[in-house]
Amino acid sequence: MYFSTRQSTLINSQLSKDLNYEVSARLLQRNTQDPKVSYHLDFLPLNESKEKPLLFWLVRKIEVIRGKVPIRMECAPAFNYARSSHTLSLLPDYSADPTINYVSGTLPQRAHFSSSEAKLNLDLRVVPDIMGDFATTPDVVLKSFDLRQQGHLGLSVCADMALEEGQAVWFILRVPPGDDEISRHSVPTVERAKTLGVSLEALVLGDSQLRAKDDPILTRLSNIAIAANSFHEQSTNEFWNNWIRKSTYQGLWREAVHRSALALKLLIFEPTGAVVASPTFSLPEMIGGTRNWDYRASWIRDSSFTLYALIRLGFTEEADGGKDLEEIELPHFDGHKGSKPVRIGNGAADHVQLDIYGELLDCIYLSQKFGKPLSYDIWVSVRELTDYVVEHYNDTDLSIWEVRDTKRNFTVMMWVAIDRAIRLADKRSFPCPNRFEWYKARDQIYEDVIKYAWNKEEKFFAQSYEETDILDSAVLIMPLVFFSSATDNRYDVNKASDGVGGEEGTFCLCTLWAVEALTRAGKYDATLLNKARRMFEVWHDFLQYTNHLGLCTEEIGLAGEGLGNAVQGFTHVTLISAAFNLSRTLERRDINI
Repeated sequence: MYFSTRQSTLINSQLSKDLNYEVSARLLQRNTQDPKVSYHLDFLPLNESKEKPLLFWLVRKIEVIRGKVPIRMECAPAFNYARSSHTLSLLPDYSADPTINYVSGTLPQRAHFSSSEAKLNLDLRVVPDIMGDFATTPDVVLKSFDLRQQGHLGLSVCADMALEEGQAVWFILRVPPGDDEISRHSVPTVERAKTLGVSLEALVLGDSQLRAKDDPILTRLSNIAIAANSFHEQSTNEFWNNWIRKSTYQGLWREAVHRSALALKLLIFEPTGAVVASPTFSLPEMIGGTRNWDYRASWIRDSSFTLYALIRLGFTEEADGGKDLEEIELPHFDGHKGSKPVRIGNGAADHVQLDIYGELLDCIYLSQKFGKPLSYDIWVSVRELTDYVVEHYNDTDLSIWEVRDTKRNFTVMMWVAIDRAIRLADKRSFPCPNRFEWYKARDQIYEDVIKYAWNKEEKFFAQSYEETDILDSAVLIMPLVFFSSATDNRYDVNKASDGVGGEEGTFCLCTLWAVEALTRAGKYDATLLNKARRMFEVWHDFLQYTNHLGLCTEEIGLAGEGLGNAVQGFTHVTLISAAFNLSRTLERRDINI
């Protein structure tokens, strides 16, 4: 995905933003201090060729457009959450392009960080570049500096530069390849080129073929060099543009929907297809509070909802162990704005959360409408899951909210699991030896919800069978999964207990569930449909709470500030679903928007 944003920092320290969205996954920040202009570009290199390796690189380009700009780069890794020490070595960079006229006359250095305790190595490579016809190659010198008094357990590296118009520098942070000897002996030189009777450029291309695929010579001349050149910047941009063009969504709020789709795609780990709930950890749900969780894991519920949203937009390819999530607190970290404790891992991995079967089978059911037909082998797995649900639907669990005190009966999504399995069996005529048990269990769940979760006095569905006086926004999903007609409920965070303590903001997905519930009801009542539209884009204008890149946090504070982990997949999933259904319903009713 390519978020491109230009930020202008004026000399009076006021901040203005000139936003230029491209459908891609680069982050472009423009800095202006009249008459000086520079920008830096960040991206993770990608290409669509199966023959080229997937690189775990972070690339940053700094370029000066006008004037002479002093710039300082600092790279200060903290291995194993600043719990493991590391060493720093400044070594020759054998991946440097020999055709570049370096000011020093020798190959540039690379910074090599090594932590034996963390079992991880990183290196930082520097590639000076020329973007104008009359610019000279910039001189970049790496040097160490010490942040150990601030808690780092090893030296860091920096570079002080004064770049002029037309000069640029690329920094590439990566996990270095294991065999440095191949790269060491595949360094093209002018002498070797003369001996072989070829041009230096041709030798660069030839030697690149001998090197490790994830350690190319960083040159603008080579078609296999994949970081420090406009070729791969363009390739990354093309990858994301080609991906988003597969979207079949033609409704309203298309930019917000596509932004959310790109965010969800970025949450997918390319080698395995696993979907991470959020790439961040321990960002507080209330500044100074204790509800600081680690969401950097693949959860069945979040993954199912993510695939569900992508399938609806036409991205069907994304749909086609064990666990190591021990929850640990890091007391040596201050936390975001003093919000402690900082946690890694998540104890919810051991929770019993029975709703996940409903989300999973609902996703599988939807994939039959837009993706590949279900195979018999997968159907057998679906059948086994459904039999498990039928056996355990009366069990208590800790719910979608991952409460940490008392198990209760939260059962609507168990009904969804069995219902979708029955629909699959009927739609595909799959063999279903326990069909009648499934029907009986599904109908019993429905009857039980009406009997035990409905608050007759207040006329709302309660959070659980055990606490019928407590509202829960999770029941807004009832009409979305066709359990009941649409109804508007609220989750009372001051009354309900989840065993965690501390305050939190307003969950974004709850607002979006309310929008979609009103939309469903609005099929029969134009007043409710207009209320849904106003909630989405006028009254509360949910879209204004996304940031300038169209990205959403987990929660929103009372002052409108983003809270919780970001980017939050759940929020983007529900944004897509709300926009999809609201747009479709408005168009069908031909309401003037």
